[in-house]
Amino acid sequence: MSTVSPSYGQHVQPSEKGYASVNGTKVYYEVYGKGMPVILLHGAYMTIDLNWGELIPELSTSRKVIAIELQGHGHTPFSDRELSLNTLASDVEGVMDQLKIDSADIVGYSFGGKVAYQFAIQSPKRLRNLVIISSTYKSSGWLPEVNNGFKAAKPEFFANTPMKAAYDAVAPDKTKWTRFVEQMIASGATPFDLGDANISKISAPVLIIAGDNDGLDKIELVKTYQLLGGNVAVGFSPTPKSQLAIVPGQGHISLMKQTATILSYLNGFLK
Repeated sequence: MSTVSPSYGQHVQPSEKGYASVNGTKVYYEVYGKGMPVILLHGAYMTIDLNWGELIPELSTSRKVIAIELQGHGHTPFSDRELSLNTLASDVEGVMDQLKIDSADIVGYSFGGKVAYQFAIQSPKRLRNLVIISSTYKSSGWLPEVNNGFKAAKPEFFANTPMKAAYDAVAPDKTKWTRFVEQMIASGATPFDLGDANISKISAPVLIIAGDNDGLDKIELVKTYQLLGGNVAVGFSPTPKSQLAIVPGQGHISLMKQTATILSYLNGFLK
């Protein structure tokens, strides 16, 4: 049994927050704690608080945590700008520029994991370690029912959800919700593949965390781990710098609620 620290679920105030003007829009960020910088990239339709609220108090005791809200999410305003992974990864770099951070560890969950993979490919010199939680670099990394779900999604599916409540609490213009959701749905339904060759060239150590039933195709996930140098017999081969963690009994949403488990993996890997 994991021992959960009493500070889980307690909110801490950011030491700094604001907007970075990047690529024709502005991107909201919050900074917590001191130490080696780690950047958090949330899942689709989420805010910093909704995705990372329980993790930040613990993680920021020993690290400088920079949490970003991607295009249209949370405090970051809706933009008609094309929602491309290249641009979103470039936005992350823009926030780093504003905060004068040369390189950082990057942790991405779900949609944020896609952006994190893209960042690793296009800005390798600015990445120290990469953590991907319940995400993939290609559409075929999801099980078919997940991809079918992306294609069938409609804005009304998100009414009366925690995502809508979190958005309404902080969005600069709540009337943009439907357009934001439509933009995200179109993005989710568009097949993508960042390329096996690009993944195999990632030189930073990568930690992949997945739930055993989180919608990722585990056969494809092991292939990803192999591209990153994993799935070897240590003793016959050197220990890989990348790691793979499959958390039992967890789906896509429940995985992010395993704060103690995720924190222990992060601390072990990022140290």
